[in-house]
Amino acid sequence: MKLSSLPLAPQHSVIVGSIALIAILAFILERMIGNTFTDFFVYQKQLLGQGEIWRLFTGHFLHTNNYHLLLNLAALIMLWLLHGRFYSKSNYIALFLLAALITSLGLYYFSPHLTQYVGLSGVLHGVFVFGALMDIRAKDKTGYLLFIGVWLKIAHEQIYGASTDISTLIAANVAIDAHLWGALGGLLFSIIYLLMPDGIHDDLPNQSK
Repeated sequence: MKLSSLPLAPQHSVIVGSIALIAILAFILERMIGNTFTDFFVYQKQLLGQGEIWRLFTGHFLHTNNYHLLLNLAALIMLWLLHGRFYSKSNYIALFLLAALITSLGLYYFSPHLTQYVGLSGVLHGVFVFGALMDIRAKDKTGYLLFIGVWLKIAHEQIYGASTDISTLIAANVAIDAHLWGALGGLLFSIIYLLMPDGIHDDLPNQSK
């Protein structure tokens, strides 16, 4: 991939870079302050039920260890390299927030066994779904492969569970339900986005009118 083809324009990269920096800063503060910091921001089912609604969003920026952080940052960057041309500041913020919200609400109401969750992986599955559908809209046939592939991955996880190697690496169980709810959040956002007037998408490349 040539440097000139990278989605480096601010509209494509600023929000992605900001999310990465927030996650890195949260990781540093967690290591400096300790459990006091983590306990205040982590997704925690019981405390959410007591009205601490900020946890619907803040827990996604926390990570169990440096491997967990690096894996999520690598995925964030890879998705940006793959689909960053479809990002704008407004659509990526809306996508991220809705995927984070659906992930958290899905865990809260339909995955009661998962009482605590951290990480970007749920949201990133939603971002992946959005990118694949934008590929399809741009008549890129690889979009179909990516879209089918992500749902096959999720189905495999739901049936057979997550990789034990990944669980060992991040020192925690892989929250496969978060992947499911995040992908559904990304799908919901994409449907809404694609039903919006065509003028909304004027800043995106290779779109059929």
